[in-house]
Amino acid sequence: MSKIFWNSLKITPTLLGASLLVASSTYAAEIATEEAAANTISKAIGTVEPTAESFSTSDSKVLDLADNNFLAQQLPASDNTNQVLEQIESYSEGLNDGGIESQSQLTSITELTDVSPGDWAYDALRELVEDYKCLVGYPDRTFRGNRPTSRYEFAAGLRACLDRIQELIAAGGVVTEEDLERLRVLIQEFDAELAVLGTRVDNLDARVAFLEDHQFSTTTKLKGEVVFALADVFGDTVAVPSPDTPTEDLEANTIFADRARLNFETSFTGRDKLRTRLQARNITSFSGVTGTNMARLSFDGTDGNDVNIGELWYRFPVGENLTFQIDATSGDLNDTLINVVNPLFASSGSGAISRFGRFNPIYRTGSGGGLGVNYSLGEFAEISGAYFADDAENPNNDFGLFDGNYVAMGQLTIKPSDFFTIAATYANSYYRGGDVNVTGSTGSGFARRPFDSGAATSANSYGIEANLKFGKLSIGGWVGYQNAILEEADVAIDGVVVPRGTDREVWNWAANIGIVDVGSKGSKLGFIFGMPPRARGSELPTGARRDGDTSYHIEALYRYKLNKNIAITPGVIVILNPEHNDNNDTIFVGTIRTVFTF
Repeated sequence: MSKIFWNSLKITPTLLGASLLVASSTYAAEIATEEAAANTISKAIGTVEPTAESFSTSDSKVLDLADNNFLAQQLPASDNTNQVLEQIESYSEGLNDGGIESQSQLTSITELTDVSPGDWAYDALRELVEDYKCLVGYPDRTFRGNRPTSRYEFAAGLRACLDRIQELIAAGGVVTEEDLERLRVLIQEFDAELAVLGTRVDNLDARVAFLEDHQFSTTTKLKGEVVFALADVFGDTVAVPSPDTPTEDLEANTIFADRARLNFETSFTGRDKLRTRLQARNITSFSGVTGTNMARLSFDGTDGNDVNIGELWYRFPVGENLTFQIDATSGDLNDTLINVVNPLFASSGSGAISRFGRFNPIYRTGSGGGLGVNYSLGEFAEISGAYFADDAENPNNDFGLFDGNYVAMGQLTIKPSDFFTIAATYANSYYRGGDVNVTGSTGSGFARRPFDSGAATSANSYGIEANLKFGKLSIGGWVGYQNAILEEADVAIDGVVVPRGTDREVWNWAANIGIVDVGSKGSKLGFIFGMPPRARGSELPTGARRDGDTSYHIEALYRYKLNKNIAITPGVIVILNPEHNDNNDTIFVGTIRTVFTF
């Protein structure tokens, strides 16, 4: 039996007796299938009368705990330790699987609405709450002290108090002879359970010592994600811009590819985080074989499986409401402190299977090195923003932190309730000639480069994003509007010279529905429908780089969670009128995404 356990028993009768009561509040699930759990705690205390006087220390001789080994002598070794351990483990696993209601720490006995000063255990409960801080209540601020409590609930409740008991031991407590006699009754009744608790503490001590000796780092945790992707694309012809007519057959082969990420997450203060991501991938985009970025997968991208730095940022708070994030390289607006308001579909590993379906494309208007900031306005609102430069590390002309491609974004996010979130977003971005990508490769070619790739372009982007939850059902979506502006003078577009300042409008929208815990806990069924970015009205000549029709994006996926580390997501994407050109044939993309996390 460990020293921690023996010392834990040397405590005031109020604490140990009230541990009996803690079990009723701390673990609100009764294991009916366990034969040994049939006896309740009321039977366990036997001849001990449950009155307020039972916990009094008056009119008795006081003994010093430091010199008393009485309790240790009363604990015989259990001859069925393994059996009892299995029962406690089974009970604990049942609780971890969601068998109890969440509870919250109390600071005053008055917070319990169903406990009054006239209750026989009122003083014991008051000391647990106010002196020992070793009691939690149900979310509705009730204690429910009249419900039956099993033997194993008592053992688990006692275990939950061990940390607090250590503080009391350090302070030096006292106990009376009468109370010791009462404790003997409890100890004899619960000798097997208490012996098992001691064994568990010994095992935990050994495991902690082993982990401390073999840990990777005292400040860094390693997290990993590996994606295996089986995918193919189907259609009759390769898509062409509006109003052209396609002539080339779409010929593509099934692919099997991968992406691996290792995140080293370091904290120096407990509130900050330094992330270093190593990434290797070889998932080729379908945009080349289909003629459109609308067919891209959410997790595509290839470096020939060479390992590189995928993310490198440091996040830290300043005070209680303000947080900063510094991205040294490869920073993305959707990975900074800005909420994209699409919780079920934003992740490339567990969310949408399409690039367009993850979030509003205006969050893809720029990336690189820079700074993100978030200021909390309280429980219901926050202001966030970011500035990124695509080539922040390059000192040459038209590059660097302020002289090259950049994006500056600001957003107000409002959460009036736990089930509804809405955000208003604005971004200003600039792209030098030859490196223009207004929509982050999610829509048509005209929307991506409104004035051709050789003309410098700026853009003002506006977005509204919202998400509504009804239990396991989530409904969300967004609308995005971008006004692209030509930043060069006298540019020839389709044979017509246009002046600097000529603009072009780009619109996109989407709606999605997600249902969680379908088929198994943690699984997810999702549907996404929308219009990828589309270039329309402008001061350009009629028909010049203008999307004449409308494409529609239809997506369905089912993420099945095999266990806490493996999930498989089959899904299909259907693109109607690709490139916003109804001369193009429908394109189908199918994939099975398997993700391993550790």
